[in-house]
Amino acid sequence: MNDTHYDVIVIGSGPGGEGAAMKLAKSGCRVALIERDDRTGGSSTHRGTIPSKVLRHVIQMLADYRRNPLFKGVTEHIRPDYTALLQNVERVIEQQVQQLNRYCERNHIRVYHGHASFVDAHQVKLSSRTQDEKILEADTFVIATGSRPYHPQDIDFNHPRIHDSTSILQLAHTPYSLSIYGAGIIGCEYASIFCNLDAKINLVNTRDRLLSFLDDEITDALSYHLRDQGTVIRHNEEYTRVETQDDAVILHCRSGKKIKTDMLLWANGRTGNSDMMGLESLGLEIDSRGCIDVDENYQTKIAHIYAVGDVMGAPGLASASYDQGRYAAARIVDPQVDWRLDREFPTGIYTSPEISSLGKTERELTAENIPYEVGQANFSSIARAQIAGHTVGMLKLLFHRETLELLGIHCFGESASEIIHIGQAIMNRRGKANTIRYFTETTFNYPTMAEAYRVAALNGLNRNF
Repeated sequence: MNDTHYDVIVIGSGPGGEGAAMKLAKSGCRVALIERDDRTGGSSTHRGTIPSKVLRHVIQMLADYRRNPLFKGVTEHIRPDYTALLQNVERVIEQQVQQLNRYCERNHIRVYHGHASFVDAHQVKLSSRTQDEKILEADTFVIATGSRPYHPQDIDFNHPRIHDSTSILQLAHTPYSLSIYGAGIIGCEYASIFCNLDAKINLVNTRDRLLSFLDDEITDALSYHLRDQGTVIRHNEEYTRVETQDDAVILHCRSGKKIKTDMLLWANGRTGNSDMMGLESLGLEIDSRGCIDVDENYQTKIAHIYAVGDVMGAPGLASASYDQGRYAAARIVDPQVDWRLDREFPTGIYTSPEISSLGKTERELTAENIPYEVGQANFSSIARAQIAGHTVGMLKLLFHRETLELLGIHCFGESASEIIHIGQAIMNRRGKANTIRYFTETTFNYPTMAEAYRVAALNGLNRNF
């Protein structure tokens, strides 16, 4: 058998690449997986989703101990070192890498390490530091190379006091003060992490409110709790230049503000990893942020080349990337496959407290003139939240006033990213099965956080009638 020819070559081993490779292999395809780094897992495992969520989990545990009266007098003087926390990050990363390697070996997926660039539409050149160049061939390709932090040319990211979401994971100490430029998901998550490490945080937002794609009530709650934790939020600010000094960084804003802190974390945008791959020579379209143009089936203009995950743009979520990879693989195996990837997916934001959202917001329903009602459960009234001491938060259900169809789910508080999936299962049901009455006619374990659905549904129905 030709060891350089494959049915499908998947480029990138992050969530999108993993989802595609596993689906293809289990469908009987001969698959090769190319990873640029020395270890599999992609940016999600090594520089994105996993590291930030491990840090957030440890920080939340510390916050819980500090709040618990049983530990009063014990935890007040605990000042965890950032570098010590990063050691726990590496432990989880290594487990994820070993797991993916086992999956690849079990499913006979050949893994190559090196940079892949297209020679022509059916051949890629594999270049690495340790081995000679190799030409690999395939009938079909899936590009899942992910993204990296966007770097404006006028900012010196080699300066030791300027960081992005990758280099922030290599800090040698906890900063005394930190400016975060960009208040998207990454910016808000790191604001939560560092303010709970007692760093002084300036969260600089280029818009008029945090995470404006979310429900207004949820973002208002996030703003309140970030401020309560010590974060200074500066809305409608745009930088003009970044001044570096030996002992500080000064962010100059168009408004005239000068924000001086120990360090700067740039968290404003990402760039698709599509450069130096020879894609332009194939005639593929790439935008200014490195994103590859695809259709609704994740096919490029060249029918046998697909692109999934961050490299093709929004939403930039590991969960969505994995499903895109599996969907593209299903289409490769059977172009007539009876599967339509659901475009409604939950958003999970690991701030402190967590946020998760699915479906329409009140703002969107109002703009579309859809008659709706709100059902709400405050965590302070849920027995399980009282037991755990996580009474900050709420579950908010939006439903049609007449049909009672569930239109939106918005959750703020501990375990929000888990709680959302109960409502997701109901929203994905079709017809009369997707109504808020499901939650009032179903018995939930007591005491559980899931019970919030019953409380919110009853609250909404009592408003509606």
